[in-house]
Amino acid sequence: MTGDWFFWAALSACFAALTAIFAKVGIQGIDSDFATLIRTVLITLVLAPFVWLAGKWSNPLSLPGRAWLFLSLSALATGASWLCYFRALQLGDASKVAPVDKFSLVLVALFACLFLGERLSLREWLGLALVAAGVLLLALKR
Repeated sequence: MTGDWFFWAALSACFAALTAIFAKVGIQGIDSDFATLIRTVLITLVLAPFVWLAGKWSNPLSLPGRAWLFLSLSALATGASWLCYFRALQLGDASKVAPVDKFSLVLVALFACLFLGERLSLREWLGLALVAAGVLLLALKR
């Protein structure tokens, strides 16, 4: 089971949910950009020893240029996402911010089709349309 992608994706969703709750409480009274920096430093301090102790460390200079390019772009996108997410959490309710943030699910599917050549079934497109409709419903003011 732990080798199954769904297990790890579901675990990611659980941690992402906790992220929203913990962040909403943690950013009270401090600047959201500074809070993002603190979060990033803490992630580095936890992840670096984990990679080292798990024996997964390798020489980063041996990575191909393409890997560096796309990992760098991913890091920039992650940083921008976190900055925007923490700002949104500071300004809005976590129960409203998190679902809108998860509109990324729809965007990932669209980008995967456009840039990675992935193909989705009619059932999958319908599911994404329902997600998009749910995000709109949650985002609209009463």
